[in-house]
Amino acid sequence: MSKKTNTLFLILAGTVFNILLIMLCGFFFLLIYSKLLYSFLPESSAAWIMPIIFVASIVVSFLVYRFAVKILMKKVNMEKYFDPIFGGRRKN
Repeated sequence: MSKKTNTLFLILAGTVFNILLIMLCGFFFLLIYSKLLYSFLPESSAAWIMPIIFVASIVVSFLVYRFAVKILMKKVNMEKYFDPIFGGRRKN
């Protein structure tokens, strides 16, 4: 496979990984809310807790994704297998 094909697969795999992380974190935070906090908060709190859970899952998944990319970059020589996404600046 060419470097461009490898780059395309890397972007697609990263996107799928990030979406799965968001769903997993959202499910985890919803589980925590339903088991621990639901008994302390009134039932009307679900209207404002869902956006907080959504934002928290995005933030946590971003941090985990960033950590995973750093580990991948240490283990794999990116220049050897992947094409740069953005080209360099042209000198005129």
